[in-house]
Amino acid sequence: MNVFTDKELKFSLFLIYILAESWKIAPSEVYHILNSTGIFDDYIISCYDTLHTLGSECLVEDITEFVRERGASV
Repeated sequence: MNVFTDKELKFSLFLIYILAESWKIAPSEVYHILNSTGIFDDYIISCYDTLHTLGSECLVEDITEFVRERGASV
């Protein structure tokens, strides 16, 4: 079981909700996509120090592209 810092958890929730809005799907579906492709742990949490400095638009573009590279459709 992963243990997240408070900052990582808040950032992850923020990110899930902006992706849900952009992709026009439920936040739970966003989490499922990010988790099933490994992006949640391997990228969002592990690269938190860099990612949290980026703007919302950049984050959405970056993660959308990454999700598509991993074979998920959004």
